[in-house]
Amino acid sequence: MKTFGSLIYTSETVSGEAVSKVESHIPKIDAPESVKKGEPFDVVVTVGPHPNTPQHHIARVELYLYEEGRGFNPVLLASVDLAPGYAEPRIAIRLRLEKSGTLYALAYCNLHGLWESRKEVRVVE
Repeated sequence: MKTFGSLIYTSETVSGEAVSKVESHIPKIDAPESVKKGEPFDVVVTVGPHPNTPQHHIARVELYLYEEGRGFNPVLLASVDLAPGYAEPRIAIRLRLEKSGTLYALAYCNLHGLWESRKEVRVVE
């Protein structure tokens, strides 16, 4: 039996037929590399270009934070369910961090499974 984490596609672990799906399925995280402690900043997560039909669509996008020094990680920051044909796979959120960490984005395609990307964000005084 596989662990759930082993079922998630990443750019480093993808192989076989799934390699051709990387560009259209891996979430893209637009966020600064460093931010000032406690000051708000914007993060945008997008997926695609990707089909958006009932038969083939991105059904969910999630954003997590692995915060350095936190006892239990990750923290769920946002989770959006998307209606095929109407909602495009894009979420925007404004964050404030006290500690550095890594943002993790997950995108679920109803045909091609769960895809992950990540980006480190350094907090400076």
